[in-house]
Amino acid sequence: MSADTLTKNSTLDLATTPLRNVNEVLQSADGGSFEVINTGGAHALACGLDSPVEVTIKGHTGYYCAGMNKSASVTVEGNASTGVAENMMSGTVRVKGNVSQSAGATAHGGLLVIEGDASARCGISLKGAEIVVGGSVGHMSAFMAQAGALVVCGDAGEALGDSIYEARLYVRGKVASLGADCIEKEMRDEHRIQLADLLSRAGIDADISDFKRYGSARQLYNFKIDNAY
Repeated sequence: MSADTLTKNSTLDLATTPLRNVNEVLQSADGGSFEVINTGGAHALACGLDSPVEVTIKGHTGYYCAGMNKSASVTVEGNASTGVAENMMSGTVRVKGNVSQSAGATAHGGLLVIEGDASARCGISLKGAEIVVGGSVGHMSAFMAQAGALVVCGDAGEALGDSIYEARLYVRGKVASLGADCIEKEMRDEHRIQLADLLSRAGIDADISDFKRYGSARQLYNFKIDNAY
């Protein structure tokens, strides 16, 4: 089946339609809703979307699902592998299962919701997007996160927020260890408002009083000779 024969509100079957054609349809659509079936763990599915389309992926996906998303709403009804929503600019990406490492890497905007757990380096080099994880995150999450927010409703692995800049981290569970220059910080009203809003948008019912906030101690912003090795 060619991409020209597929229209808005279509069911796209990866068992019969090549991935390139499926992505071409999704990228060229200026609206509408689509279901993608028989995913088979395909890599780079629903990447580079640039309009307010709604995409429901019925199954598990491989690397970089919904990467570079802009304006679209993508739901994965399964698990996602490395780099889901990588470099996202806007829109919403929701994964109903678990995700592998580097979820939301370098994402500039939009909302990424992971209902399960996330592996290592969740939110690495985050640049303004907001990530809500219903479960736990692995080690080195929010490494070099520059802006945006990461909400973790479970536990966080080792070296959380290593070399962090101005991103805000909220964790309900235990933190195995904090990375360089990351410290626990005061939870003020503005942070409670932000956290409550993110949980509401993610559809997660959690008491904001259970969370602690972490962020930059701002000791690595300028060169100090004592930090040289």
